[in-house]
Amino acid sequence: MSTTAGTSVTFDDVAAAAERVANHVERTPTARARTLSEITGAEVVVKFENLQFTASYKERGALNRLLLLDDDCKGVVTASAGNFAQGVSYHATRLGIPAVIVMPVGTPALKVSRTGVLGAEVVVRGSDFEESAAIAAEVAAERGFELLSPFDDAEVIAGQGTVALELLADALDLDTVIVPIGGGGLMAGMAVAVRHLQPEIELVGVQSERYPALHNLLCSGEPVPEPGGSTIAEGIAVAKPGARPTAIIRELVDRVEVVPESKIEEAIGLYLEIEKTVAEGAGAIALAELLARPERYASKRVAVVLSGGNIDLRQLASVTLRSLARTGRLTRIQVQIDDRPGGLGVITTAVGELGGNIIEVVHQRLDPTLHSRASEVELTIETSGPEHLDAVLAGLRKRGHAVRTDARA
Repeated sequence: MSTTAGTSVTFDDVAAAAERVANHVERTPTARARTLSEITGAEVVVKFENLQFTASYKERGALNRLLLLDDDCKGVVTASAGNFAQGVSYHATRLGIPAVIVMPVGTPALKVSRTGVLGAEVVVRGSDFEESAAIAAEVAAERGFELLSPFDDAEVIAGQGTVALELLADALDLDTVIVPIGGGGLMAGMAVAVRHLQPEIELVGVQSERYPALHNLLCSGEPVPEPGGSTIAEGIAVAKPGARPTAIIRELVDRVEVVPESKIEEAIGLYLEIEKTVAEGAGAIALAELLARPERYASKRVAVVLSGGNIDLRQLASVTLRSLARTGRLTRIQVQIDDRPGGLGVITTAVGELGGNIIEVVHQRLDPTLHSRASEVELTIETSGPEHLDAVLAGLRKRGHAVRTDARA
C-alpha cells in the first residue's frame, strides 16, 4: 500500500511533526491491560492519550499546525466539539497567538469552560459541528484570521500521526490497531505511520452507530443520510468526514466499524473501574469495538487508542450508575408488604440479612392495584453481582415476599 494515498501527507511529514512537537506534548504511556485482556479474549494494549495536558491527542495536530503558521498570521479560528478546541486554545495562548473557538450548542460544559480557561475566545453557536464550522469560517473572514480544520488539514493529520510512532515504539508484535474516527484525522495520520513502519498490521477504525458517516461512505461508495442525534461520543459526532482523511483511510485502512451506544458506555465503565482512568465516549470507542466483536480479535495482540478523557462529571456519574445496573450490582426491586407498623422494617431487615445494601427506598400506598391493607416498597439495592442479586431475590421470595424487578423475573 502507498503511504501518500493521493494526499500530501507522508511518513516524513509525521516524523517531522514528531520532532516539532516533542518538547511540548506528553509522550503518553502504552501499557498492557491484563484484566481487559481476560474480558475480551485478546491481548489488549492501551495507548493512554487521555493523559495529555488537555486530556486528548488533539493537541498534537493543533500544535503542529500552529507552529507552521506564517509569521504575519493575525490569529486563528476553528470549530470544535471540545478537544481540538482545547489543544488550539492551550498552545495558541502559549505561543501568543489570538484564538477564537466556535463550539456547538450542547457541547459538554466541561469542554466549553476548559477551552475558555486555557485562553481562547469561545463562541457557542451552531446546532452541530457543521453549523459551527460555517460560523467559524465567517468569523475568520471578518477578522482576517487563519481558519483551522480539526481534521481536514495535512499538517493536523501529520501531527495526529505521531501517536502511532510512540505506540509502535512501545508495543511490539501488534496484530491490530483500533482507532476512533470522527472527522478522520487521527486514523489517517496513524495509518500513514503504521503502513510505513509495519504494513502488516491490521488497521480498524470505529464510529458511533449514530454518526457512521465514513463507515457508510466506504461501504456504499457514496454519501448516505446519517441518523445523527445525541451520542455519548460527541467528540466524534461528525456528519461529514474530511476529504483528506477519507482518501487516506479509503486506501490504507482495512475496515471501519460502528458500535452501539451501550458498548461505548460499557467501555467507559471498564476503563474507570479496571484501569482506574477516565475515558470520554469518543476515547472509549476503540475498546467498545473489542467488546462488540470479541470473536474477531480473539488471541490477537490488539492496541486500542484511548484518545481522550474529557467527560462531564454528570455524564460520567450517569454512565457509572448504568454500568452498575447492567452488571447486576445496582437494581430496583418492588416488594409488596402488609401496610402495618413494622412492615417496612421487616423487608429492609430481610434485605440486610441477605447481604444486600439498600441505597434508596420509595414507599407507595396509592397504587389502585394494591388491596387496602397492602403497600408496595421500591428498593434500590446494591449487590456484588448477578449471582448475589439472584440469591437476594430468592431469599426474599422464600420468606414469602412478592418481589418484582426490572432486571430479572
